[in-house]
Amino acid sequence: MAMPFFTPGDDPGANFPELLRRSGLAPSDALLAAAGAASASAGKLDVPHATTCVALRFDGGVVMAGDRRATSGNLISHRTMEKVVQADRHSGVAIAGAAGPAVEMIKLFALQLEHYEKVEGQSLSLEGKANQLSMMVRGNLPAAMQGMVVVPLFAGYDLLRRTGRLWSYDVTGGRYEEYDHAATGSGSLHAGTVVKVGWRDAMSADEAIELACRSLWEAADADSATGGPDALRGIYPVVATITADGWRRLDDTDLATRYRAIAEQVREQREVRSS
Repeated sequence: MAMPFFTPGDDPGANFPELLRRSGLAPSDALLAAAGAASASAGKLDVPHATTCVALRFDGGVVMAGDRRATSGNLISHRTMEKVVQADRHSGVAIAGAAGPAVEMIKLFALQLEHYEKVEGQSLSLEGKANQLSMMVRGNLPAAMQGMVVVPLFAGYDLLRRTGRLWSYDVTGGRYEEYDHAATGSGSLHAGTVVKVGWRDAMSADEAIELACRSLWEAADADSATGGPDALRGIYPVVATITADGWRRLDDTDLATRYRAIAEQVREQREVRSS
């Protein structure tokens, strides 16, 4: 395929999705609507869905965490899906909703940030990144009307303000900055409640990680679509911190230790209640 050329007035510049559209590589709204109508006429499709993710601020950055289970109706379609993904060095995205469009969206989002940096010679601001993701969620609205809903969380470290920030979204692309914490997905009510009760200002990174892990534990206990830690298979949630030093994902050895401690706490509480 030859490289596309644009006249000065038609150059999409640093907007990568617009570059795809003008090159004829992006699906049109009409195509998405037609595909949705075809699937609707064929009957309801059990599309794999991603579920519970949380994000919360601490003193020095943000923590993002998500379980690994994807479900198709009442079936577990995937046990090791990664719903929390690095967007660039100082930001990340957590996804909930139809897995296929969500994965495609965050890959395109990461490419957009890289494209912008190469064209402009500097990174997009954190708020600009949040706005760009909002446009992508809005662009998915025709598919969302057919059931392919994608509802992400976006979080990162703002190098200008020197603090962690996070945003939640709705299906129309509306973005809302959350100043303390946010949750999305089918288990968000349970996980969000745990975080809301346990969160406090100026938490340390370790305290925020512990709270995020506990929130996913409680969500998995109450929501069948949320996967809990699976010690037998060695599957644990994706948990990452974003600070001035950048993105850092916790390894499974660390998470295994934390979840063993949570399991021991739960066991002790039950023994006390039963005694």
